[in-house]
Amino acid sequence: MMKYALLLALACGWLNSNAQHPPVFEGMTMDSTILELNDLPLELVKYKYGAQKISFLAIHDDEDTGVKAAFEYIRLNGGNIIDCQYGGQRNYAFSYNGQDYQTDPNSIYSRPGIILGLEKYGKTDEVVTDQLEQIAKEILNFYQPAKQGYIFTLHNNADEGFGISSYLPGAELENIADSVHVNPLMDPDDMILVTEKVLFNQLKKENVNVVLQHQEAEDDGSLSIYAMKNNIPYLNVEVQHGHLEENLMLIEAGVRALRESYPERIKKAAD
Repeated sequence: MMKYALLLALACGWLNSNAQHPPVFEGMTMDSTILELNDLPLELVKYKYGAQKISFLAIHDDEDTGVKAAFEYIRLNGGNIIDCQYGGQRNYAFSYNGQDYQTDPNSIYSRPGIILGLEKYGKTDEVVTDQLEQIAKEILNFYQPAKQGYIFTLHNNADEGFGISSYLPGAELENIADSVHVNPLMDPDDMILVTEKVLFNQLKKENVNVVLQHQEAEDDGSLSIYAMKNNIPYLNVEVQHGHLEENLMLIEAGVRALRESYPERIKKAAD
């Protein structure tokens, strides 16, 4: 596996930035937009370097391994990553009208999903549902999946808490999976989820852990369901916290699969 080092020492020259992750190498630029979810500020930060050949999206603010791996990928190849920053935690936790609310940011991309997400952690409210629906629209507007021609997300998980085995027959998420390919030599926590058969087949050739999402998977408000409903190819690189090299390896495999499967779409997005 290729060895590499993130150039974190260069970050010291950029500490005047308000972003949680300052640019970490010379030439990286950034722009951002601030959203407000009542008393919770959300900052969408786009880090860019070189030719904009690929675009990543990180929606959980406590999943930094994927962000660091994306920084290294774009340092070597060019591209950008949009990082959603709201205090270094996994969930949105906020107050409205004197009441506390909480939800997973990956449950806000459909109205039924928003309601399910809020119910999982406590209260629901019509106004809060509207607000979360608008936040999802703003994130999508910033990422521009129609322009990109795909959605490429980065997630991290805990050791043995979630992974490729979660989608196997008899496991909790078996109904979400149409097809599963397992490389027994890989850590089961490191995997890719896709919504298109062509991407699954390309990644199967790479012999990495990969799941094809079922077309009838329940609408839980996740970005993968949104992408599938809107006919947008979707990839999620899901890697255990701290597995930086594995994260980069799977990002590279995902980019190759995208380019093999949708060469014209990728070329157009990069122009």
